[in-house]
Amino acid sequence: MRKIILLAGPTASGKSALALKWAAEYDGEIVNADSMQIYKELRILTACPSKEEEEKVLHHLYRCIKGDQPCSAQDWRNLAVKILEDIWARDKTAIIVGGTGLYFKTLIEGLSPVPAIDPAIREDIRAELSAAGSELLHHRLSGLDQIMAEKLNAHDGQRVARALEVILSTGRSLSHWQAQPPSGGLAGEENIQIERNVVAIERSLLYDRCNKRFEIMMQSSENYSALDEVRALLGRGYEDNVGVMKSLGVRHLGAYLKGELDLPEAIILSKTATRQYAKRQMTWFRNQCSDW
Repeated sequence: MRKIILLAGPTASGKSALALKWAAEYDGEIVNADSMQIYKELRILTACPSKEEEEKVLHHLYRCIKGDQPCSAQDWRNLAVKILEDIWARDKTAIIVGGTGLYFKTLIEGLSPVPAIDPAIREDIRAELSAAGSELLHHRLSGLDQIMAEKLNAHDGQRVARALEVILSTGRSLSHWQAQPPSGGLAGEENIQIERNVVAIERSLLYDRCNKRFEIMMQSSENYSALDEVRALLGRGYEDNVGVMKSLGVRHLGAYLKGELDLPEAIILSKTATRQYAKRQMTWFRNQCSDW
């Protein structure tokens, strides 16, 4: 019997420490299900496992792709399935931990059957996004797919580009494909034991943990801190709308480094954004994982 333990929860809730404990108890390996921890450039600011933790237990899908590389739920699922097969082939327990609810949902329930995207169209759209920005792409989407254009924020470049490449490749709105029944989820497979867990934590305690963890991130460890990470990230010249630039803290610490904010204000705004994100995560898990 192949075993998988799902461990979801909001940021700063303590799920990574619990995953380490369970990995030791159940002879397990840990698989990342957080959309920001997948990027190479940020270890501190995304609260990735430390080098010492990685030495204790095998960790997968942490800091494995470049910050400007898109990683949709489908992309993540494709990577995760290969990792799971490898873990199970070695008779280990797979422990999937993270805060990106859509990753869990896609893995367990499957995907809507969106046809393959023409590579040439995808390349053109991504190049246009980089050159012209998300607002212009959103304007173009409005003329082709009003339904998706109304759903999407004009500043969410990755999702706007995805919707545009789907309508251009398939002739149908992404909303049409999303309405189709999903398929390929692990829940429908035999000989897989799935244990579903979500961390429940009192809101004021979670907010306090968010604040304290960000303060720790700002402290230098081996002469390197979250601020140094953001400084190095800005040096790569990434556009603001690419994946890793959406990590909590990047926007406001980046504004400080550019002289647009003072540091205390940047820290306060970063903490606020972190708490707001944690609240959204709690709401999502409460609604989508009520039986976990």
